[in-house]
Amino acid sequence: MDSETEPQSDKEEPSNPPKGKSPKGKVFIDSERCKGCTYCVVFCKPEVLAMGGKLNRKGYHLPEVVNPEKCNGCDICGLFCPDFAIFSVLLKKTKKSGDES
Repeated sequence: MDSETEPQSDKEEPSNPPKGKSPKGKVFIDSERCKGCTYCVVFCKPEVLAMGGKLNRKGYHLPEVVNPEKCNGCDICGLFCPDFAIFSVLLKKTKKSGDES
């Protein structure tokens, strides 16, 4: 098996967003539940997700988080997933030190 078709861990976390833009949400993918239907990618309006080249143990292509900074935590990806393999959460805003209002 080559490294691109290596099985993934059950829960995949996206890479960190670039500095300067902080995302409003975060996507989680359960790679072993995914059947590669692409619904999450098609219905993601901010274009956070794209189908990738990695496969799970069953041989299905997995979605990848390609624009984590664009995620707004709407969970449309999770609502359309027939296998409950993906969901997003809304992140809490954190106060910066020195900002006391």
